[in-house]
Amino acid sequence: MAGQMAVNLGASLLGPLKELWETVDGAILRRQTESVHLLDLQLKKHKPHFLSLFKNPPKSADQKEKVRKASTEGIAIQGQQGSRLLPEQLLTEAFILSDLFDIGEMAALELLLTGEQQQPQFPGLTRGLVAVLLYWDGKLCVANSLRTLIQSRHGKTFTLDLSGELVALTTRFTDELMNQGLTKRILTLVSEISVAKEFERLQKERGLGNEKHRKEVGDLIQECRQALADSLFAWTCQSPLTKDDTLALIGHLETVTAQADGSLDSVNLALVMALLYCLDVSFIEQGTEDREDLLQALPLLTERQYVSAVHSRLMDSQSWKLPGLQAVCKLAWALTLRVLSQLPQGAALVEFTEADEALADQALLGDVFLFMKEGMLGCDSFTQEEFYIRRLHSLITDFLALMPMKVKQLRNRADEDARLVHISLQMDGELPSSLRKDLDHLMLLIGEFYSRDPFGLELGLEFWCPTESLQHTSLQGSYLGMALQRPPHKQVVLSKFVRQMGDLLPSTLYISYLRMLKGLSNGPQCAHYCFSLLKTNGATHSDNIQGVSGSPVSWEHFFHSLMLYHENLRRDLPNPDAAQFRHPPLRGITQRELEALTSFLQLLATIITWSENARLALCEHPQWTPVVVMLGLLQCSVPPVLKAELLHCLAAFGKSPEIAASLWPSLEYTQILQTVRVPGQRQAAGIEVELSEIESSSEEYPLTRAFCQLISTLVESSMPVNLGAGLRVPGFQPYLNFLRESVFLPFPTRAYRRPAEKWEVADTVLEVFHKLLRDYEPQPSDFIQETVELQGEQVPAHKLPGHNIMFHLLNESPMLALCLSLLEEGVRQLDTYAPFPGKKHLESAVLHCLCLLDLTLQKEVVFMDLLRESQASLLVSPLEQLLQGVSSQTRRADHIVNIARYLYHSSSNPEAAFQSAKILRRIANYPNIQMRLVGDFTHDQTVSEKLMAGFVECLMSSVNEEAEEGLETEDESDSQKNVSRIRHETQIHILNLLITSLELKSPNLALYLLGYEVKKPVSSTNLQDPGVLGCPRSCLHAILSLLQRGTEKRSGPVLTQQAPHLAQLCYQVIYQLCACPDTSGPTMRYLRTSQDFLFSHLQHLPFILPGNQIAPLSQMSWLMKTAAIELRVTSLNRQRSHTQRLVSLLLDDQPHAQHASDGESVMEEETRSVSGFLHFDTVSKVRRKLLSVLDAIDFSQDMPELLQLDFFERAQIEQVISNCEHVNEQGHTVCNVKLLHRVLVAEVNALQGMAAIGQRPLLMEEVNSILQQVVERNRIRRSLGAKRHALQSWRSLVETLLTACPADLIPADERQLIIIGDLLLDLHDKVLSEDAAGELMPIVAGAVFTLTAHLSQSVLSEQQQVTGLEASSGFASIANSALHLILRKLLNFILCTGGGYQRLRAHLYGSLLYYLQIAQKPEEPDTLQTGRAMWERLTAPEDGFSKLQRENLAIIESYGKALMEIVCRDACDGHEISRMLALAVLDRILSIDRQNQWLEYVCNSGYLRSLVESLRQDDAALQGLLTPQPPVLKPLYLYESKMALLTRVAKTSQGAVELLRCGLLPQLMECQVFDMVPESDSHRLMRDPSGFIPSPVDRYRQILLPTLRLLQVILTSSSINHQQGAAQVLQWLIVHADTVQSLLRRQDLSMGALQELSLLTGIISKTALPGVLEMGGEVNGAALLEFQGHITRFQRLCLSLLSRLAGSERERLLKQAEMDAPAESAERREEMEVAMQQVLANIMEYCQTLLVQSSAQAQFSICLFSPSGGEPAGRDGGRADLSSSLPPMVSSRAPSLGLVLYLLKTTAADFFQFHQSHRQSLGKLQGLDQLPPEELKELCQGLVSGPGGEEKISLVQRSLLAKRRLVQLINNRAKLLALCSYVIETCLFVLWRHLEYYLLHYTPSDPKDSMLTGVGSFRSRLTDDSFAGLQAGGGRGLGLSKVSQQDLDQLKGDMAAGFGEALQRKLLEVESSYSQVRSRYTFIQALVRRIRGLLRQPKS
Repeated sequence: MAGQMAVNLGASLLGPLKELWETVDGAILRRQTESVHLLDLQLKKHKPHFLSLFKNPPKSADQKEKVRKASTEGIAIQGQQGSRLLPEQLLTEAFILSDLFDIGEMAALELLLTGEQQQPQFPGLTRGLVAVLLYWDGKLCVANSLRTLIQSRHGKTFTLDLSGELVALTTRFTDELMNQGLTKRILTLVSEISVAKEFERLQKERGLGNEKHRKEVGDLIQECRQALADSLFAWTCQSPLTKDDTLALIGHLETVTAQADGSLDSVNLALVMALLYCLDVSFIEQGTEDREDLLQALPLLTERQYVSAVHSRLMDSQSWKLPGLQAVCKLAWALTLRVLSQLPQGAALVEFTEADEALADQALLGDVFLFMKEGMLGCDSFTQEEFYIRRLHSLITDFLALMPMKVKQLRNRADEDARLVHISLQMDGELPSSLRKDLDHLMLLIGEFYSRDPFGLELGLEFWCPTESLQHTSLQGSYLGMALQRPPHKQVVLSKFVRQMGDLLPSTLYISYLRMLKGLSNGPQCAHYCFSLLKTNGATHSDNIQGVSGSPVSWEHFFHSLMLYHENLRRDLPNPDAAQFRHPPLRGITQRELEALTSFLQLLATIITWSENARLALCEHPQWTPVVVMLGLLQCSVPPVLKAELLHCLAAFGKSPEIAASLWPSLEYTQILQTVRVPGQRQAAGIEVELSEIESSSEEYPLTRAFCQLISTLVESSMPVNLGAGLRVPGFQPYLNFLRESVFLPFPTRAYRRPAEKWEVADTVLEVFHKLLRDYEPQPSDFIQETVELQGEQVPAHKLPGHNIMFHLLNESPMLALCLSLLEEGVRQLDTYAPFPGKKHLESAVLHCLCLLDLTLQKEVVFMDLLRESQASLLVSPLEQLLQGVSSQTRRADHIVNIARYLYHSSSNPEAAFQSAKILRRIANYPNIQMRLVGDFTHDQTVSEKLMAGFVECLMSSVNEEAEEGLETEDESDSQKNVSRIRHETQIHILNLLITSLELKSPNLALYLLGYEVKKPVSSTNLQDPGVLGCPRSCLHAILSLLQRGTEKRSGPVLTQQAPHLAQLCYQVIYQLCACPDTSGPTMRYLRTSQDFLFSHLQHLPFILPGNQIAPLSQMSWLMKTAAIELRVTSLNRQRSHTQRLVSLLLDDQPHAQHASDGESVMEEETRSVSGFLHFDTVSKVRRKLLSVLDAIDFSQDMPELLQLDFFERAQIEQVISNCEHVNEQGHTVCNVKLLHRVLVAEVNALQGMAAIGQRPLLMEEVNSILQQVVERNRIRRSLGAKRHALQSWRSLVETLLTACPADLIPADERQLIIIGDLLLDLHDKVLSEDAAGELMPIVAGAVFTLTAHLSQSVLSEQQQVTGLEASSGFASIANSALHLILRKLLNFILCTGGGYQRLRAHLYGSLLYYLQIAQKPEEPDTLQTGRAMWERLTAPEDGFSKLQRENLAIIESYGKALMEIVCRDACDGHEISRMLALAVLDRILSIDRQNQWLEYVCNSGYLRSLVESLRQDDAALQGLLTPQPPVLKPLYLYESKMALLTRVAKTSQGAVELLRCGLLPQLMECQVFDMVPESDSHRLMRDPSGFIPSPVDRYRQILLPTLRLLQVILTSSSINHQQGAAQVLQWLIVHADTVQSLLRRQDLSMGALQELSLLTGIISKTALPGVLEMGGEVNGAALLEFQGHITRFQRLCLSLLSRLAGSERERLLKQAEMDAPAESAERREEMEVAMQQVLANIMEYCQTLLVQSSAQAQFSICLFSPSGGEPAGRDGGRADLSSSLPPMVSSRAPSLGLVLYLLKTTAADFFQFHQSHRQSLGKLQGLDQLPPEELKELCQGLVSGPGGEEKISLVQRSLLAKRRLVQLINNRAKLLALCSYVIETCLFVLWRHLEYYLLHYTPSDPKDSMLTGVGSFRSRLTDDSFAGLQAGGGRGLGLSKVSQQDLDQLKGDMAAGFGEALQRKLLEVESSYSQVRSRYTFIQALVRRIRGLLRQPKS
């Protein structure tokens, strides 16, 4: 039981019924094909609802008990676990609701809970009140569904053009309902339900809320009744009712009563029409194809009982409550019987058909025509239903056609009555009492009925029979071109009726007949026929009766009479100055004549309104001159009513511009409005007097309204400039002043007998203002004060009326105040929701006011600009500021709030809401006003809620509103389309308002409307679903619900299809909210948690809309941009599951389980689970979402062809077009077509002469073609803009996916497949297609660059992840073929960009570099185990890298010279970045080009020489870089790129030779930048705080180091011409000798300085040699000596450097480096160690080379080190005081041999330290997986930026980084070991040579001398002399003669002590552990042995 008794929150009384109505509406009215099968399901499900129509679920004790306990025990709720406790209050309300509507307690509870849920949608109502609305809404859904189902039936009256299947379904279903007694149920409900009764019940229980709620409930109840009655009506239109049902219907109508004004209400009218259709047999005459079937189904013909039952019921003499209604039914039945009697089947019914005459008589006695006019036509809803009109038309025409005798009787009776009346008037007796006015009523009915034609059916045409004489060409008669075909009999009869009634017309019928004609001339063709009738009537009768010819109903007669009246009355013109000026008694016109005249004038107005021919024919008639006569009559004293009619006629004439132009001067001449005062005239005359004296006192204003209407018409047709010239200042001004001062401003204070007239006056006068302002364009001439000459003096001229209105609206004028108070009054009236007289006119007046404000805001910018430029003395204020003024009524600044409140009435007043939105959007552009507006909008809580609700309601109004459900869809579509277009525009304005406001600073209007905090910081907002935590329903909710509609279905969001522009703006608002830092957090949180917005929309990408490319692209752009933000944010916040969902949605190629509609899902689920279980991958792959979005962007763009012009000059036209261009809101440059049109038309109009006039049509045609062309251009620009935007968004989404999302979300192999296989290839395919638009290429190139970069990284990281130390030989995830394909496409792309697009190629070069990086072998750890022989290396199989590299090269070379040309050209010239990248590409290709094809091309084509020569030009720019102020660094980067390329070229011997040949070194020698060494301290002040711009010293190094490297490479690789190269390099060193020496002397050795030294010493060691100079060619003696001096200095500096670095300086430097940059200490220290070792190795190599080159044998060797064995420190092994023993200026002395020994020792010690560290790191690398996390973190520390950065990265990344760091460490140590071993070897060699010389070959001098001279002097001499002697190569030891034997013994002793056993063992160990592996056997061993031998040698 509990299960069944669960509360269903869907509310059984609402949810399912809403769904039912949506399905019915979708299937039948919106023709959705997929809905048919749903409809079937819904109808089966809801059949009980239809059978027991409006029956509520019954109450039960059981339910009552359960609900009562809900507050203590709780109650189960469907779809929620457990039971929920409900508050006591809620249960009380549920019982009240249950009693109120007599529904079950559970149902009442469900309604209340639903009401609580939906409360936010109804601000200001409690849940109980919402429940009342929901209850009736549910009922209405059933009633509407029933009506729509019945309308879709197949039948005799109309068809909805639905599929046969659907019609069969609904017909079958509704037949079943009918058989179950639907008619009686409907009739019962209609009589039971009434608004008054329901309100009374609700009132008792306080079930009615505010006015809006009352109106809504009342409307719902009324609509329910109406829908039920309409259902019955629709049924009888299509199929007949059964006998019982027909009788029941008649029975119901017997009891019907009329409303207060005597008319039926709309529900009863529907039932009356239902009965009339029951009795309708007119369809028999229409020969439709299914006529026979319909006849078979007609009970009137087939069932005798039916006829007899209905007959007896209607013949019943008992009278109904409405006798008129009874008469109508009788007449209808009589006509039905008459038709039946004429049918063959009617013979059987003779007994009934004979009664037709009697019935007709009874009907006439019941005043049938009077009732039809008052009771039926009087009902408002009559004209809203086309089939009511058609039925009544057939009833009237059938009576006239089928009962001609009756009509004749009526006419005879009328003639008789007229005679009686005439006699009684003659005798002055009483009028006879027995007068019947049937014919009168019939004519008035016809007149009234046909004068309304809302659907433009022109049914009155049936009364006009075109005679031959009328068949002339201008007619579009229904029988045009068929003059000889006989019109139908009925038409002949009817037209005869019209003509005969006019013959010998009795005076009593005169007015009725005119009114009938007025009705029958309603429509363009009818009017023409009527005009002809009146024309011919006058012509046929030529007998003169009292001088008036012809029939009294003819133009001749009418106009003749008018002229007579005019003649008579003109004589009585009063003197305007007579003091007692009043109208004398109307002696000319009696009341009866007045009525006849007004009838005639109305007929005239109708005819000339419809027919232009009639208008011109009458106006130009020479005898009648109607316009003149009417204007004349207006001057006479006739009643205002007649004057009003005359003015209406003039207004109708004024519709033709040519007549209007002549009307203005006539109007001015007759002074209807007195514009010229006669001197001495005391009092005004004309219409002003009429208004103030007569109309005001009688409180009726027909004349004023008619005058406004006339002006309104004339203003539209033509606007006279020189009106009244000569007599007054010409222009329209007096009329405008009258309208403003006398009509508009006083209108609120006048008295009105008919309250509605107040608003009519306002409406008509505001209409004139609106038209005047609408047609006004501000011009510079408006602001120049012109004068005119009047009676000899100059007076100021009037401005244009539009200008005047503008001026009044831009000041605090009474006019503006009145407009604003009218708006306030209007919104107050609308807020009452009550009907009041004149409501329609008030709404119209309000609309005009809003339009005036909108137009003013629109034009004020130009107006103000022109005003400023003209410097005129006008004072105006911007309207947006005036609107912030204080209202005089409320004393608050609430004007803008009032305007915004119209949005709240958008459902009833869509136009006002539209204008209001437009005004608000214009005001929103002003940031200063926004702040105030937020305050005004939120100031009053209730107003604030209303405003918010208004905005939301406007946004939520259904997107694609079809016409009201029902039959009128076909014909009402225009007005409906118009309304739905207006609603759509309103939505767009509101969204644009939000978009504009969001760009301004907070608080702004958008934040308030979207539900963000405006009083607190925006970011603290907590967005909730509406209703949660009191959160109101905001515009954000509205936008989301608009977008979400349809996302759960397969077809995707409905909005994107139905209102693409709207959808685009919605997505844009959401993107802006997500992109703005303040709103981003709350928005993204809300979208992610409450809405799952992005996922549900992205899964429907791509949006495709046939026929409209632009909108879907823009929609997708905003959506993708939002998605990119979401991916970034969720990745940063580590919301992994969210990121994962989106990533897989975008990238998966397996189909997602898309939403299935009800029936399909179950089946699919089963098959899927089976296939998943059995591993049958039956699911075919689908295209990845990202790719299908890319497919949706069409890269081709059709370009407009050039203009083909015959008359205009093309260049000038293009100039004009570009002048009319502006940038629109979306940022596209478009041409303003309207402006261009104006310019061109003005140009055409300016042409003079006959030829121009003749060619005007051709000219206009060409103007047209130009405009079409421009429209097309605009479209193309918008289209390209949209494509660009979409591509950029796509690219940012792809880049975010690849960079921001955690790498492990996409497995590496998958990642490469996605990037390569798909994205890259697709992008290339699209961009390389023939017709791809060039504008899109840059974005594609950017995307290609990013993708290739990721591809390269992905492949590299994958290789790094391959565990173990053996190099991976292949690329796990990608076939090489795929890579080659990419390379080919990339090169094609580069080639297709050709000459232009250099910047674009920069991206492509970047891509190429990344691509080529893939084939680069990764850095491998140097394990020192190079045991493999050379042979093994040569014969080893090719690894994956070399293979790929080889194939890449083959592809590149296949492109030949074309590609080389482009790359080389870009490298030499153009934009800096492109040049750098082109240089890098060249560098990369040269590095893999083994055949040197590219190198040959570069050398032979002169590009290399050009590059080399460009170095001289770079010199100046580089010198500029060394100034202290941070300059532009471009030249530096470019220079580095060049040097890198030259270095690459120099690496091959061929390249090095080429470079020398191109004169590289002379170029470098001329560069002065190398001599500009910056001061090292000066730069500390100039440091760039960001650290991006390097200091001057660093910049200098960036210039010097590449040069040094290049020189070093040239020295190494130019083997053949080595000596020549070395000589040139030496020259470079000597040219820049000062710089080189200062660098070698530098005291503070930072990292950079050490790098400089390591390169410099390397170069010096290879060039500063004795033999080099001789090789350098012819150098004369003096220069040679100078050079030798330089070289000697280089040598001395190098040796002194050795003594610094070998000593304790080294430790100090390393410590200092650690202190300077503790963060990077480890790596810094390693780099410094390597640099120092490199310097030491270079210097030792230099020493060794010098020794070797000087002589091969030791006895002839030179000595570089003095024979002192003392180490430069104390013997205790401490090195602290080393610096003290070496004085600072060491450079001039020869270092001792002890230094070499010391260096040997320290290097050996370092070697073992490095060796151990190398081994440890290697061990770590091999056991990387087992390393503890702390150690991993430590390893990563230097490689991750930011503090705590290593915490944030994932484990996989951490281990990759650790691996990279270990490889770096290992290779670093390996390098150090190589250097150490080299230093050890060279030190041993130098030691050995020196010791051998000193100990074996040297003869010591006499010791006495040594005693005489101080040691210092000996030393200095020794060094200097020895150095001087070295170069000469003459004496071996010239200066050594002072070395004594004692010194040598000391040397031997020191050496023997230093070179002890321990050291020797160490050295041998170095060899065994390192050198032997390197296979240079026992070099160390041999030297150690020799040195040991020397030292052990006995003293000689």
